[in-house]
Amino acid sequence: MILLPLTAKVEDNGELANLDKVAIWGFVSLEDGKVQKIDYLEDRTKFSAWIDVVVVASKGDYVWPFMEESIPVLEAPVQRDFEDVIEAFLFKELYEVTS
Repeated sequence: MILLPLTAKVEDNGELANLDKVAIWGFVSLEDGKVQKIDYLEDRTKFSAWIDVVVVASKGDYVWPFMEESIPVLEAPVQRDFEDVIEAFLFKELYEVTS
């Protein structure tokens, strides 16, 4: 499960958002390199499934809450569109954010 902070639902042209400007959280389930399901929630803490990774727009975002929950954090430095972020994740083109 991939967690994405978004400006809006993907159907509404949502893009990756900085953590201080999240409109909605996208919980993306991948299987065999394809998106199987996307759940949207305004409050990420209401999602009960295991989160494998969160993708942020900037390593400068406040990511400590994720690290405290032992959720790996990846940065998408140039990708903003949903499809571009997923493709970069699949091709391991995102950068690991460390403490």
